[in-house]
Amino acid sequence: MTQHLLNDTAVTTASDKVFVDMRREIVEGSIAQGSKISEPELAKRYGVSRATLREALNRLESCYLVERKANIGCRVVALTAERLIEVYQVRSALEGLACRLAADNMEPDEVQGLKQLLNQHLRTQRVKEGESYYQEAGDLDFHYRIIKGSKNAHLIHLLCHDLYQLIRMYRVQMGMVGPRVSKAFDEHLAIINAIENHDGELAEMLMKRHISASQANIQTKFDRYQQSVQATQNEMAN
Repeated sequence: MTQHLLNDTAVTTASDKVFVDMRREIVEGSIAQGSKISEPELAKRYGVSRATLREALNRLESCYLVERKANIGCRVVALTAERLIEVYQVRSALEGLACRLAADNMEPDEVQGLKQLLNQHLRTQRVKEGESYYQEAGDLDFHYRIIKGSKNAHLIHLLCHDLYQLIRMYRVQMGMVGPRVSKAFDEHLAIINAIENHDGELAEMLMKRHISASQANIQTKFDRYQQSVQATQNEMAN
């Protein structure tokens, strides 16, 4: 198999390919959250052995996209309001720090690249219309670029490897629509300006506020879903 790189994952083996493909499908929702993993079905679907599939599942478990429970087996992680709070508490603290460090450590050409990325988002997304703001993974992701710009290897590993795909799963499946779209874009721009001015304190504060607003937006969606479920249950009871 020809070696290539996808979102910092070198794809050289069948297990790599299954891992990358399943990771993308879980994050984007093609494989439903909370769904039970059937090893025979998935091995057949991807054309690999059970051993190869298990290797990929172990890697997916290490980045919190699948979980194993006694007497239940292996399932895709479910996005919950409770997990959202825990994950976003960690995200806010660590990305805030990454933003502070980026203000000190990003080179001028990296900052310009970040500006160009935002302009690209504005041209290719439906940001102006307030319809959607979807970011590809890796270097096409505003947050990923800033984390890399922190130049702190341990922070980069935590945010770009351990937690990145789970955070991205929330962002993609519970993502921005409506008024939040243009506000998020403006917040990104303000963060870049703080980084460019080497104001680490301001950059950290703006990033934490940005992530808090994102969390509140997702929480609202959970609340609406719960209200919808409750209304349906009430109708069935009557």
